[in-house]
Amino acid sequence: MLLVTSIIASLLTIIFIKLSFAVIGLRRKNKVGLGSDGHEDLERAIRAQGNFAEYVPFGIILIACLELNGAPWWLVALAGIALIIGRLFHAKGINTPPPDFSNRILGMKLTFNTLIALIALNLGWCVYRLVV
Repeated sequence: MLLVTSIIASLLTIIFIKLSFAVIGLRRKNKVGLGSDGHEDLERAIRAQGNFAEYVPFGIILIACLELNGAPWWLVALAGIALIIGRLFHAKGINTPPPDFSNRILGMKLTFNTLIALIALNLGWCVYRLVV
């Protein structure tokens, strides 16, 4: 069972829905059907949602693989928490006018470091399971 992954994926989906509603609200407010039509706030919201959608699936897949392969629940949870925190910092940083690059950079560092750690953990755990 993927209990930890289910919780992490659910929390990340809640964040994605919140980011999506922000885009929808700004599209309605600015009467824009496609693109941002030059509205900076809408462009930021679109990129926050898009960036989230681009990175999170890889994290969820790697977290699920780690859990399915029998890694300790706390290790899986730690990776999920790091991914969630990274994505929250990034979304806050990109959506704060003017863009708060410190939060955005911190969010991307956390996200990339988490993905890299998940790659290493998955490869290491698989080698460990194959040898032992």
